Amino acid sequence: MINIQNVSKVYRTDTIETLALQDINLQVAKGEFLSIMGPSGCGKSTLLNIMGLIDEPSSGQVELDGRGVSDYNSRKTARFRNEQLGFIFQSFHLINDLSVIDNVELPMLYRPDVSAKQRKELSAEALAAVGLANRQSHFPSQLSGGQRQRVAIARAVVGKPNIILADEPTGNLDSQMGDEVMQILIDLNENMGTTIVMVTHDERMAQKTHRLVRLFDGTQVV
Repeated sequence: MINIQNVSKVYRTDTIETLALQDINLQVAKGEFLSIMGPSGCGKSTLLNIMGLIDEPSSGQVELDGRGVSDYNSRKTARFRNEQLGFIFQSFHLINDLSVIDNVELPMLYRPDVSAKQRKELSAEALAAVGLANRQSHFPSQLSGGQRQRVAIARAVVGKPNIILADEPTGNLDSQMGDEVMQILIDLNENMGTTIVMVTHDERMAQKTHRLVRLFDGTQVV
């Protein structure tokens, strides 16, 4: 499902060159739940952003769902990202002025083949799947941290993506809420076959996934 070949990433300014990733080779099978760990600044989020087509590698190739995407133009990249990928972030990234269901609908607004009625139905279905069917009209400020992360998960899965990329999804939650959010991700993986790649600092959460990859100073630890 994900094939990373000899990927390196260098950030350059006028005077400084920073090597964020060096010669990463990583394959993630369809239906796998993979976690990525490492100290701060080791390149975890950079690698996730490259998988999510948010950032581009300086060298190397990226294949997602059997397609080479490194040379996609911006329009094709945006369409693939919207249709095939779901994103979950540590800080939720919800829009406070929108209701819960309107937040979940957002990715579907960029699909002209999905009607307004279908968007509502799919969003309500996604919210029910994360246990928030009765919170559709609430606003993010009216929810707990765990509930907000559930909304973010519903938004990530509403378009039924093949791949979910989660960057510290339990990082802002206490242990109980973190366990609840993690169980939702495990259920998505087991029941829907969704491929999930999760960056985490939490060894306990990482041990619940199928496989753990460690990074250190931009390189993969064998």
